[in-house]
Amino acid sequence: MTARTPDLREAPRIGFVAQIEHTGIRSLGRSVTSGGLEEGIELFLAAEDLGYDVGYVRTRHLQDTLSSPLLFLAALGRRTARIELGTAVIPLRFENAGRLAEDLATADLLTGGRLRPGVSSGYSAHEAMYTRAFGAVPERAEHVDRVLHDLVALLDGEIVAGADSHVEELAAGSPLRLQPQVPGLRDRLAYGAADPRRAARAGRLGLRLQLATMAPDDGSGRPFAALQLEALEAYRSASREAGHGEGHVMVSRQMIPVRSDAELERYLTLLPRERATEARIVGEHRGREIGGHDAVFSELVLDQPAAVARALWEDPVVRAADEIVLVLPLGASLREQQDLLRTFGALVVPPLQMVLSRGGGEPS
Repeated sequence: MTARTPDLREAPRIGFVAQIEHTGIRSLGRSVTSGGLEEGIELFLAAEDLGYDVGYVRTRHLQDTLSSPLLFLAALGRRTARIELGTAVIPLRFENAGRLAEDLATADLLTGGRLRPGVSSGYSAHEAMYTRAFGAVPERAEHVDRVLHDLVALLDGEIVAGADSHVEELAAGSPLRLQPQVPGLRDRLAYGAADPRRAARAGRLGLRLQLATMAPDDGSGRPFAALQLEALEAYRSASREAGHGEGHVMVSRQMIPVRSDAELERYLTLLPRERATEARIVGEHRGREIGGHDAVFSELVLDQPAAVARALWEDPVVRAADEIVLVLPLGASLREQQDLLRTFGALVVPPLQMVLSRGGGEPS
């Protein structure tokens, strides 16, 4: 869906993020399958046919949502040909840098270089729940910072050891790196950062940036767009200062085009309970995010496609982004998600890209 106008900037890339589940497990003889995973594959196949540039999956542990997204994306890579496949995000609290680097590289090879990995911190408010399965992490922030630092270094090809006599086909003392080493993978690694400090760190490291539908509440009372724009600008500035150029910013929004009152009523039932109202535009919401911290959530728009396109191009963060990602509503059926992708791609994306390519104004 990416397009270029002859005299203006390249239009933003268009993607989506979905919550794929490994539910519906059934056994028939020696065959064991998951209806949820099969529906996830069908969703991505439909998105590729519709021309989407990239699709992302969420990661959750101890829940029905994908716990091993790279395995799913590797399998998906064998069924698709063009669409890029990403994570939004892999929480580093649960990861070992070396194993993650190996898995990312192998998945990237199996997807033909189409992997778009996104990583972030994890969930701080529920640490005790994960200790038995994933081990204790006394200082979560320090652990996440260390894993991120090591992951970047390993993808950069850091020599981790010298070979000894037990390493086949190598002379003793030969430098050893994490394998496989995949060209371009490190340049596609993104970090999900909600605040300016973390965003700036991503910029200094030469990572891409993922911005979601919430920002930390700093107590200033500023609106969501102002808070998130500050993070975006901190990222761009740090990236330029570190010699990485402007970087790459992906921003996700839950703005749902509806074409009937029945659709509007249906999608309103899928919104988080505390945000559902009778208004078509559900305003900003202040509450607590999954990590337990105070946060400001972006507005949700459910309206005719033209109104959704306008809401997106009037969003200052969207205007400054390189990639716009539609957040599909949780609980929507496969058919509903496919219909949303079709409507968004056909009726929202063309006027949105036209306006953003021109730098503002109205579509002609």
